Amino acid sequence: MLIWWWWWVAVVVMVVEGGGEVTYDGRSLIIDGQHKILFSGSIHYPRSTPQMWASLIAKGKEGGLNVIQTYVFWNLHEPQPGQYDFSGRYDLVKFIKEIQAQGLYAALRIGPFIESEWTYGGFPFWLHDVPGIVYRSDNEPFKFYMQNFTSKIVNLMKSEGLYASQGGPIILSQVENEYQNVEAAFGEKGPSYVRWAAKMAVELETGVPWVMCKQTDAPDPVINTCNGMRCGETFTGPNSPNKPSMWTENWTSFYQVYGGEPYIRSAQDIAFHVTLFIAKNGSYINYYMYHGGTNFGRTASAYVITSYYDQAPLDEYGLKRQPKWGHLKELHAAINLSSTTLLQGVQTNFSLGQFQEAYVFQDATKGCVAFLVNNDGKENATVQFHNLTFQLLPKSISILPDCETEIFNTAKVNTDYNERTTTTSQTFSSIDGWEEYKDDIPNFLDTSLKSNTLLEHMNTTKDKSDYLWYTLSFQHNTSCTEPVLHVESLGHVAHAFVNNIYAGAAHGNHDVKGFTMEIPIKLNDGMNNISILGVMVGLPDSGAFLERRFTGLTKVEIRCGEMELYNLTNYEWGYQVGLLGEKLEIYTEKELGNPEWSKIDLSTKQPLTWYKTLFVAPIGNDPIALDLGSMGKGEAWVNGQSIGRFWVSFLTSHGNSSQTLYHVPQSFLKPFGNVLVIFEEFKGDPVQITLDTISVTNSHEPISQYHIL
Repeated sequence: MLIWWWWWVAVVVMVVEGGGEVTYDGRSLIIDGQHKILFSGSIHYPRSTPQMWASLIAKGKEGGLNVIQTYVFWNLHEPQPGQYDFSGRYDLVKFIKEIQAQGLYAALRIGPFIESEWTYGGFPFWLHDVPGIVYRSDNEPFKFYMQNFTSKIVNLMKSEGLYASQGGPIILSQVENEYQNVEAAFGEKGPSYVRWAAKMAVELETGVPWVMCKQTDAPDPVINTCNGMRCGETFTGPNSPNKPSMWTENWTSFYQVYGGEPYIRSAQDIAFHVTLFIAKNGSYINYYMYHGGTNFGRTASAYVITSYYDQAPLDEYGLKRQPKWGHLKELHAAINLSSTTLLQGVQTNFSLGQFQEAYVFQDATKGCVAFLVNNDGKENATVQFHNLTFQLLPKSISILPDCETEIFNTAKVNTDYNERTTTTSQTFSSIDGWEEYKDDIPNFLDTSLKSNTLLEHMNTTKDKSDYLWYTLSFQHNTSCTEPVLHVESLGHVAHAFVNNIYAGAAHGNHDVKGFTMEIPIKLNDGMNNISILGVMVGLPDSGAFLERRFTGLTKVEIRCGEMELYNLTNYEWGYQVGLLGEKLEIYTEKELGNPEWSKIDLSTKQPLTWYKTLFVAPIGNDPIALDLGSMGKGEAWVNGQSIGRFWVSFLTSHGNSSQTLYHVPQSFLKPFGNVLVIFEEFKGDPVQITLDTISVTNSHEPISQYHIL
């Protein structure tokens, strides 16, 4: 089959008066008048710290990237309507300027819906309470706030001169995010919303192109792009011959959830599909993630662990993960060596065998570049090309920059493997070093919010806390001799207390939206207090009609036998948002002495207990992590800054914890007197926690690895 591509077809120009221009045609983006093959990497500014940004960006540049891509996180920047925060880890301008300082381009995915395994898909929860709102639809209330925030970000970038049209680094913007996944659910208001969003974005006149990922109906001049692991095979292409073929998310691994094992994607598999995309005229590839980082605080979405895309080319701590980082660096160099011919040449594609094919680019100056593809995942292949014989490894692509000499094969790894090691810097085994505070268990009379039904969790907490207490008091019928508390929930976890005594807990998982708890309980004669703590582990981040989502308890009964039960679902319930320790902010340094802390007593470990201790920062610049492998579930703070949720007790099918190491950025620390506060929901053991330093060492793997997928 012969495919002709002409690099001079119908150039589309977007320009801001008085500035330069970023353009595109059917072959690629055109920057300063030059066609470009661009390798981009996602690094999200709030998932690291400002002190880490320069190093992360530099390692991306060293690895052959020329673009850094990031989402913009609406809920961080506008926590309340019209109140904005761009400080600290949220300093988007500083992040973009660091990209510029290192001579790289930037791609800004404004969204403002981002999904990204980020709580509520990046939406601030106050949006939920806007009257008549329907998210991501041709709905006036939603469009008003979406346009307002998008304009805020664009104007902020313009005011700092950060668009390429102003001499800045931003060459690309994105509006919406994978909308086609949900578009049909909105009926006729789906396509009309797409048209509105595209028009709204273009009219902001950034002077750079806009993209919509996974959106085959993206209106001109917005470019539709691909997300996935194998866009060279799955992408149907741009929806106009005048648009370039772009891959906005090449998943370098996958996000991990509590109870789930890590997803390992090999360097060879990534390299194969990147090279195939380039061979099929792709010109922009973004690695999602290049550095995943850390979901600090309560920012992770439902059931997603605190560590994000740790298997990326740069791991959670910003260390190079080899051979992934080095293998891709070699690939980028091989492609860049041939970029002129790839961008200006004519492409042909023909068979070399049953599972083998060639993609060849030739230009007017006799330049010739070939990609020899072996799609057989099991066997080597011998092929003839240009009167030469080539041995192709299984599931591999060889790059020939002169159509004669192989300089790179996607399945042949020449980078040393490395492995990550942890070294214990400090233990917390001295009981005398710990103090504890047992959180209160509220009863019905302690609550001010009352309702004759079970309230929805998210709309009650307004995302101010993961925790919502459901309480009631009721008169026990003495004929109920073997009572069982039956609870059904669409939340994530429930802890039950009967007359202030812990009865038990249950939880769901990422793939099953509801769970049931059945616990035998003891009731007193007369009045009894039932207190159930509902827990969310992040808000949902995707799906249509997110504003209608129901979470929390849906049914509560006390079953006395097959024929007798107390149906408490529509009883009068009392509610308390959050924990007392949260209300007192006992994790902050200024409030550490506010409650009465006591010496730790491990013989009476109880659920819902706060622990506090002091530690000295390790010497040196190695990344630092807390090993919380002895704990159950909760959240940890260092010097008042949350390092994220932990859920060590949620084991995978192989009996492993999904995450035991929790990143403590160097910038969170001071040399001495660092305060560690941990909230534990179950009965974890804090004296077995360790403070570790993280490093990488080359392993004894052979330098050349052949990987069969």
